[in-house]
Amino acid sequence: MNDQLFQRDEEDSPCVRLCVMHPRENLCIGCYRSLQEIADWPAMSPAARAALRASLPERAPRLRRRAGGRKARTTSRDGDETS
Repeated sequence: MNDQLFQRDEEDSPCVRLCVMHPRENLCIGCYRSLQEIADWPAMSPAARAALRASLPERAPRLRRRAGGRKARTTSRDGDETS
């Protein structure tokens, strides 16, 4: 990977280089920002950036892992195992 691609002047950016948008929550799974917040970041004031950074950790629970594999096939929608 070319690390120069990810070098930015904004030292306080919450980007962790795991740039993938969650399909339902529309948040980056790496930094928990929306596309609009990512686009607005360079123009934001230091106070606005600090407020956004402070709000990011509470978004993490919204990005739960999706159930897949055998567990998803053997569990009904209400959580009971099927036979």
